[in-house]
Amino acid sequence: MSNFKIVLTAIFAICIVVGIALFALSKGSSTTTAANLVVWGTLPTEVFNAAYKNSSLESNKQISISYVKVPEGTFDADFLEALASGQGPDIVLIKDTSVYKHRNKLFVIPYDSYSARNFKDNFLPVGEIFLSAEGVVALPFTLDPLVMYWNRDMFSNALIPTPPKYWDEIYGLVDKMTKRDSGGNILQSAIALGAFSNITNAKEIVSQLLLQAGTPIVSRSLQGVISVLNSQFDYPIAPSQSAINFYTQFGNPTSPAYSWNRSLPSSLNFFLSGNLAMYIGFASEISSIQQKNPNLNFDVTYVPQIRDAPKKLVFAHSYSLSIVKQSKQIAGAFLALAGLTENSSLKSVGQITLLPPVRLDLIKELPIDSFQVVFYNSALLSKSWIDPDGVATATIFRDMIDSITSGRKRQNEALSDANLELNSLLSK
Repeated sequence: MSNFKIVLTAIFAICIVVGIALFALSKGSSTTTAANLVVWGTLPTEVFNAAYKNSSLESNKQISISYVKVPEGTFDADFLEALASGQGPDIVLIKDTSVYKHRNKLFVIPYDSYSARNFKDNFLPVGEIFLSAEGVVALPFTLDPLVMYWNRDMFSNALIPTPPKYWDEIYGLVDKMTKRDSGGNILQSAIALGAFSNITNAKEIVSQLLLQAGTPIVSRSLQGVISVLNSQFDYPIAPSQSAINFYTQFGNPTSPAYSWNRSLPSSLNFFLSGNLAMYIGFASEISSIQQKNPNLNFDVTYVPQIRDAPKKLVFAHSYSLSIVKQSKQIAGAFLALAGLTENSSLKSVGQITLLPPVRLDLIKELPIDSFQVVFYNSALLSKSWIDPDGVATATIFRDMIDSITSGRKRQNEALSDANLELNSLLSK
């Protein structure tokens, strides 16, 4: 038999096995092939256990699952080492910024076994970054959208009743809320924009502005995933230039919008100390903020939008489940993924994490809690991008912003360089 026929036969065999697993799941059968699965993840053990115990897998005696919590900082090295020794997990539960990087190590579920239609009927559109030309790379597990925390006392003192809905409204808040001493040092700020190293979630805020401006950052093509960071999209100038210009002006001492610089504490700490009026952070930060300063009088609202934009958009991170290609229990692993992303499973995850669900049937059930209402609605507006390496792209974005604010490069030059570096990462 030729090598081509051998490979083709193996592919068909895998597809058949996965198809059998799906059939068994849909019929509620307990006669599927037994599997002892190991899941590696960077989320807390109690989160995974809640998903498992509230899924149909709990009563399936043919499937057993053990979860190993791996520190996010060492996950990549630990994962590669385990695969090299043949001791890797069957499933990984990882952040969206790690999926593309490990794409060659992950099993792609064929659309014959899990259709794109089924995926779109189950999950929010933000999860579609996990749909490839060949099939489903990962199933969404949690979703964490950006929101805006605002200091109610600072707004009241400035006689401003509500936070801004649009980015252009922030200009009018800078003079009213930013305070400086006689030496020009910033003592209190309206919002943390314009720098990078001391702005918590700087990369995600820049991503939000780029996406809102109409730059998807990356795009799928016949050649694969490519960067479109400095593409013009038939506009006179690239939309990304407008987004970066808006962001960097808040760190420019000669700009009327100047309200932030590198000498300040981190934006999160400045907000916690009561000296930052608006802090752009993730929904997952709510508990930490409440615990670190119980006396802080704050509320939560939506991240500002571009006025008159055709659609609203909120950046979000997610965690997802993927089958490891090296696993010898593909059918059982697929069954586990389906079970762990069931309605009852992900509902229990939301009850622990207080994050909005990634399933469409769950997002319809708006909570009573005023904070979570914002989280749920933000989830509906969520969008992300195929990030080839979370750490490496943060460095690219940092260098881009720093080179502009320091005057080393013009905006178009910085964007062009960042585009080249991003393409280099995507091609690895």
